[in-house]
Amino acid sequence: MTPKKPKGTRKGYTTGACSAAAARAAAIGLITGKVPSEIESLLPNGQRVLFAVHASSVAADHAQAVVIKDAGDDPDCTHKAHMTADVRPLSDLTDQVLLKGGDGVGTITMRGLGLEVGGPAINPIPRKNIEANIREVASELLQTNSLEVTISVPGGRDMAKKTLNDRLGIIDGISILGTTGIVHPYSTAAFRASVVQGVEVAANQGQQAVVLTTGGRTEKFTIRELSELDPACFVQMGDFLGPALDSAQQAGIKQIIIGGMVGKVTKIAQGEVITHARRNPVNTQLLADLAASVGADASVCAEIAAGETARFAGERMHELGLSEAFYKALCARVVAILEGRYPEVFSYRILMCDFDGEKLVDYKQ
Repeated sequence: MTPKKPKGTRKGYTTGACSAAAARAAAIGLITGKVPSEIESLLPNGQRVLFAVHASSVAADHAQAVVIKDAGDDPDCTHKAHMTADVRPLSDLTDQVLLKGGDGVGTITMRGLGLEVGGPAINPIPRKNIEANIREVASELLQTNSLEVTISVPGGRDMAKKTLNDRLGIIDGISILGTTGIVHPYSTAAFRASVVQGVEVAANQGQQAVVLTTGGRTEKFTIRELSELDPACFVQMGDFLGPALDSAQQAGIKQIIIGGMVGKVTKIAQGEVITHARRNPVNTQLLADLAASVGADASVCAEIAAGETARFAGERMHELGLSEAFYKALCARVVAILEGRYPEVFSYRILMCDFDGEKLVDYKQ
């Protein structure tokens, strides 16, 4: 028998990965007349994973497949969600994969999320992943048709009530998310322990700096920017900045380099060392005050304060040509907060990237 993984360490799959698997299965059903009972699907990180197809149906011009999300040991409100994909051909177009949101998938009502207002809350990487899977199995059909793919989540409206979606301007459902396709148990003691272990490994190898990143995208970004550092220096801390810094202090690490995007960096700037999205919303008034400090006029600051995301603040400052000064002010605030918690313990450097992994600022204390 294969030994079971310890409780709290089992990985799962994102809503995006499960949606892509369902879409792939439905596309096969449309082409062959039968939806397979299991489907090998391509994840955004390049892995291929076998998913069970829970339910399906096929008609002359329509196919549906359902994949049940397994979130692993992450306490996620979308665990066991029935990720449903409906695929139908469009004969008046060719070679397009058109993505729609059905019941239970949220609708975007505000700027600042990198998605079209009025469109479905399906993030860019899941969009690309769904299309990639469709194109792998339906390339021949796409020569003469386009395909419309509708993702829905029965019960998604109720699931969304357990998230911060409404504060972000996402209404009537959940978001389809995921940058790698894999759900790590970020909220568990096991992941916290792995962060501490990563810092200790760096210290045991004689490293004087650790690079603490908030996720896979920021880790790739910092590795690219800091190629001179040993791989042992890079620790994916997720939401656990506090445990990472406590461990670094105990281990004698001298330099802390933080790699993050504007949302997580703002959480740190407002004094949080556990930065999970569900704990507290972004303090947009803080962002408005920082915007004012670098020259934004009162009307823009009021917009930022009334907004819901840090990304929106960054976009507005970019439009004004003040983004670099704004991000530096945000980083300076982070350093001040951390120095208050760890006086004269570390030197700091903060690297920020955008949602495409492109550098926004490299702030050195």
